[in-house]
Amino acid sequence: MSDLGDFEPGASAASESVDAATDDERSFEPVETTPQGEDRGLGTLSAAAGLAVGETDEETRLRAYVTVGNRSLVRVGRYAIADYPDDEALFCRISALSYAQEFESDDATEIHARRAMRTDGIDEADYKLMATLEPLAVLYSEGGELRRRMADRVPKPETVVRQAEDKIEVKTGLKVPDDGVFIGHLAVGGEKIRTAAEPPTVDYRLKDDYDAGDPLVFRHSLVAGGTGSGKTHASKNILRQYLGRTYEMSDGRTPGVAVVQFDPQDEYAQMHDDGEYPDEFARKLDAEGIEHGGHADTKAFVPAVAGASYAADHHRAQQVAFTLPFSMVRSRPWLVAGAGLNDNQYQGLTSLLERFFETHDGRTYSQFRSFLDDPALKEELHEGGQIHEATFDAVKRKTRGFGDIFDGDAPPITDLVHKFVRPGGLTCVPTYHITDSRATTTVVLAVASLLIDEKLSNDPEFDRIKETPLILGMDEAHNFLTDADSVQADKVIGKFSEAAKQGRKERLGLFLITQDPQDIADPVFKQVNTTVVLNLGDEDAIRSVNIPSTLEEKVPYFEKGQMAIYSPDNSEPVEVVGLSHCVTRHGRE
Repeated sequence: MSDLGDFEPGASAASESVDAATDDERSFEPVETTPQGEDRGLGTLSAAAGLAVGETDEETRLRAYVTVGNRSLVRVGRYAIADYPDDEALFCRISALSYAQEFESDDATEIHARRAMRTDGIDEADYKLMATLEPLAVLYSEGGELRRRMADRVPKPETVVRQAEDKIEVKTGLKVPDDGVFIGHLAVGGEKIRTAAEPPTVDYRLKDDYDAGDPLVFRHSLVAGGTGSGKTHASKNILRQYLGRTYEMSDGRTPGVAVVQFDPQDEYAQMHDDGEYPDEFARKLDAEGIEHGGHADTKAFVPAVAGASYAADHHRAQQVAFTLPFSMVRSRPWLVAGAGLNDNQYQGLTSLLERFFETHDGRTYSQFRSFLDDPALKEELHEGGQIHEATFDAVKRKTRGFGDIFDGDAPPITDLVHKFVRPGGLTCVPTYHITDSRATTTVVLAVASLLIDEKLSNDPEFDRIKETPLILGMDEAHNFLTDADSVQADKVIGKFSEAAKQGRKERLGLFLITQDPQDIADPVFKQVNTTVVLNLGDEDAIRSVNIPSTLEEKVPYFEKGQMAIYSPDNSEPVEVVGLSHCVTRHGRE
């Protein structure tokens, strides 16, 4: 018996009979095809296995035969169009590609496999390539404008299916606005979608016009991505587009938006300086109306914390030192609710603070500590049934250690509000130089709560904050807005949740950046309208961002700069590629 390695097609009667059977099965009269013009499109819709558009995925069946010459062009995730006999068209996404046999023969045999292995390949015309289509919208014209509605009619069999190569059709089919804040370019599998327009790419923008509904910036954004995914690069590029934009306030004024960015890695003050990119890249940005270059009105407001010194040679933004005055604690007792005060102890703390501020002219932290050191006060409150002595001791013990944070050697932030919040300006609050995590948290939450409280107040102390549209950006947001079993966490989450709910009315937008979106508290997360997801490797993190499964499965494979965007009030869920260069300075080289 010969070894299979010496087997030659045609060397046995069995192989000859298989060949003969195959030849018999393939004997047919070729169809005469003499088209009057050139072939158009990728192929045609097939009704061989049914052709239907229904209200559910189970009721919908759209498959297209892809001709041999077009098979190298089709990819899962790309967009296609099937025209109706009238002026309407069905806009679809290619959701699957599969081969089917053209002839009734078993190609899963040793003979067929060995033939394929010894030749340059199969004749692809022997097989059918079928594209499964997911209908996204019906496109139609109204008043000279292309519009979309839900897919509510089925196209005819053998309708030509063509690639979506018209920019207006693509944007309309995906509900992407023509104008707004630039995020990136539509893509599939990391490759930008190409059209017949100039430029050939399709820009993705967020609504930023009151005529089209409230600007989405005030309905909050989340940028999620792992280390090395490019989330800071992307965030800088997005924030740069907002700087210089104006928004109408309730009194009819249109001041420029102020951006306050909390910056634990000291990267955003670089937005003061120009980025490094070729002139050709700059010309393309100009042609698409994309803002680029450093923003001159960028300042670094540096927290003055004892034992921490700030020195930056990686940016040229002006540096302004500030401190937290202990007077801020009067309306925010939770700022000093360290080491997990329980509810009873927190009530004791608020009572003590109220008494301190009512009876003392001084308002410093050291004076508050001296106030707590008075044994007569402890005895008085205990005997009067106001605060138990054990509760008093717990409050005294757990409010220690804030001396380095409050009342430092710099002007208080409450005296600098006019400089801190500037229409059209970018304020960065670096905390990289602060090594104590409790100090960092206290600084960020104190300043953020000042902005939020003034925005939500009906009787604000600082009109500048109330009257200026504001984007509050927070990098490593999971460190500050996480669910935790503590009074402080409850107060913080409640404050930010209320800010998120009222943001649209008060012109306050949260811009949260994180690598651990699953750690952001639900009451805040649920208010986010626009989610930008770059590469994430953690399954819990991917599930937490709540993007459609078709995009969720791609996230672990995203290259740097690839992102999924889920913004229901702006567009269909899409994949986008960000700019290859940062439009401002980025990196410490």
